[in-house]
Parts: sequence; structure tokens; C-alpha cells
Amino acid sequence: MLKRFLLIYLLLSSLSLAAQEGSWSGELLINLVNGTKLPLVFNFSADGCTFDSPSQGAKGIPTQWTRSDNGKVKVLIPAIGASYEGQLNDTVITGLFKQGTVTLPLTLTQGVKKTNRPQTPTPPFPYTTEEVSFVNGSLTLYGTLTLPKGSNRDTPLLVMVTGSGLQNRDEELFEHKPFAVIADALARKGFATYRYDDRGLGNPSFPTDSLTTLHFKSDALAAVNQLRKRFNRIGIIGHSEGGTIAMMLAAEGRTDFIVSLAGMAISGKTTLLLQNETMLKANGVPQNAVKAYCKALEAGFDQLLAGKRPSEIVVSELPTMFESSFSVAMKQASSPYFRQFLTIDASLLLPHIACPVLALNGKKDIQVDCDSNLGILEKGLSNCKHQVVALDGLNHLFQHCDNGTVQEYGQIEETFAPQALEVIADWLTVNTGCKPR
Repeated sequence: MLKRFLLIYLLLSSLSLAAQEGSWSGELLINLVNGTKLPLVFNFSADGCTFDSPSQGAKGIPTQWTRSDNGKVKVLIPAIGASYEGQLNDTVITGLFKQGTVTLPLTLTQGVKKTNRPQTPTPPFPYTTEEVSFVNGSLTLYGTLTLPKGSNRDTPLLVMVTGSGLQNRDEELFEHKPFAVIADALARKGFATYRYDDRGLGNPSFPTDSLTTLHFKSDALAAVNQLRKRFNRIGIIGHSEGGTIAMMLAAEGRTDFIVSLAGMAISGKTTLLLQNETMLKANGVPQNAVKAYCKALEAGFDQLLAGKRPSEIVVSELPTMFESSFSVAMKQASSPYFRQFLTIDASLLLPHIACPVLALNGKKDIQVDCDSNLGILEKGLSNCKHQVVALDGLNHLFQHCDNGTVQEYGQIEETFAPQALEVIADWLTVNTGCKPR
């Protein structure tokens, strides 16, 4: 009888543990004022647990997971200094998520809410695609050439250049595929595009720590040079850092036309300072604290550019609440990428651009400030035909949004605003001589 009881107990315990396995998801209410929520996912298995924050593009973060026979769950996430403790009750796990001094309620349910991305292209397509690679030095990069019906040497081609960070050819982020959406829309209007995976993507042994914007500029130029063998007119459409790369290559006379999507025309240092100022204000940090922190950041950046190491940087009047953040920022900014990024100033290149330019920014972009950058572009593009457009209600990804924050990117179903696609296609039709379709 005792053995039978133990067997039943062990069976019930194993069923309880098995019930916790799989993906469980919930949403943190991180801003009571505007109702901003942050979706989180815990992936439980017999081998352990990983953590995802889809809206922040973070997946597979290792955790330390323990669970008891009565359904209590405890997860430690050392990489972000967070933890979650909850209790399994039938079909939900109810508990608290803690990070630093913040504790918020978090209820998890089994499964992951499927994201809806209605603009992602699906077959059949009224155009063709080819897998095309190109060589830059010792590297071979791979991409997709999209060709409209009846394409030939005179079809205008746009090489697509992604923003900062290693991204795939679709510039995929939060399951959005903006470059695939743009390529689809342009092919239907008679334009060819070529989009490619960034160097080092998916290769853990690749020395990505040494990469700078100049490496990605070199790759874009190599793609343009190879495709000159097949197309007479080649331009670049670049997003964010890709827009700045488009300006760099245009200033060197390497392109026939360019489209900048939230490209940085002001300096890299000014961009980083504006980003910090805008995001701190959006999070309710007092104005005097924001001003003091940004002043310290600027002094720190200047010392890095002068050759100092992070441990050698000294600033005055740094608010105590920002000491840890400042230390992390200086370490990040000391990398080869950021040291070079701080020196970029595309405004100096603009008078050297002779080809047609279309520059778009969303008015709610908090990563590349709309007014600052479009103002510089309007003044600096003095030697070429150009159009500068500020689009109402759009964020850095050209989505319709509420406040433009990064947390919104993954929550918005729209991938790329249709009116932005229309502006691009109409401008290309006028400035490349392509007959409208």
C-alpha cells in the first residue's frame, strides 16, 4: 500500500513538473501613465530555462531555474540582474518580477502570443528573386536580388543597407521584415533591389568586436560595384546607419541616387547625446538631472576621443543616480565601433553630393532626431536635386506609433507605413526615369 501511495505521489509530482514545461508568457505594465507593456517569455524544459524579451530583441538568455513539487517556480536571470518567483495554479503562474529596485506583478500563461505582421510578403509574387553573393576582400556576403517583371539593364536598382548592429537581409527586428516589405513594394512599381546579410551574421567566431561603420560602408560599395555588371543605374536605400553610409558613398560619387531613411546627418556624438536626453525625458527624469548627465556624457566622449581609457575618465557634477549608467556607457563607447561612430559627421559631406537625394524621417523618431537631421540635410544638400520629407506620426522604423519608444516597435503590427512606401516609389519614378506601373 505504501509503495502504491508513493508511486501515485511521484506520478502526480511529475505531472505537475511536466505541466510547467514549454513556453510561458506574460506582460509587465512598465508605465502606468501611458499603459506601456513589456512582453516577456520563459521557456521551461527538462534541461533548464531560457528567457526572452521579444520587444527588446532578446532571445535565449540563460537563467537559473528551480521549481518545487507544489508548483513554486523561481527563475534568476543574472545577465540582466532580474528574477521571477511565481506559483503554478492550474493554467497560470502568478508571481512577481524583480529587477534592481523595481518589483512588478507578472502573470504567465502557457504559450506565446502570435505576432501579426500583415505586411510581410507572401507568395505568389508578380516578380522574381535570385540568390546572389558578392565578394569583399576575403569575405563572401549573401543576399537576395528582387527583379520586377521585364527587368533589364536599364531597370533602376537599389542596394539596401541596414542600420547599426548585425542584421539579416530583411533587417528583421521583432519579427518585422522592413527590407522585405520595401523590396516587395518597389518591385511592384518596377524597381529592382538587392538586400544582403551583414558580415559576420550568425557566425559566433567572427571578430565582430573590431567592426566599425567603415567596414559596412566597404561592403555596400562592393555590392554596388559587382551589380554594375548587370545594371546601368544603381542607388542605395539605407536605414539609420545605412542612410549615413548612403550619404558617404554619394559624396564619393559612387551612386546614381540615394534614399536615406532616418539617416544620421548630424555628428555621431550629437546623435548619442540627443538619444540619451530624449529617452531620459520620456522616462520622467527631472530636467536638471538630464542636463547634468548629458553634460557628463559629452565630457566623457571627448576624453575617449582624446585617447583615454574608461578608467581614466574624470567628470564633474555627475548625479549619483547615474554613476553606474555612466560607467557602463563609457565602457561601451570605448569599443572600436563607438570610437569611430563618435567621429562621424555626415554634414561635412553633404555639399559634395551631386546625385539626387530623398531623405525621410518620422516626426516621432527618438533615435535619429527628425528636426535636427532634416534641417542639416536641407541646408547641406546645396549641389544636388533633393527632397526632404518629415512624416507625421512615424517612429524610427517608420511605423505609426503613440510615442516613438523602442518598447513600441514589437507591439505595433505595421512594419512600414504605406505612405512612406508611396513617397519613396513616387520619388524614384520621377528621379530615375522609370515608367510608373
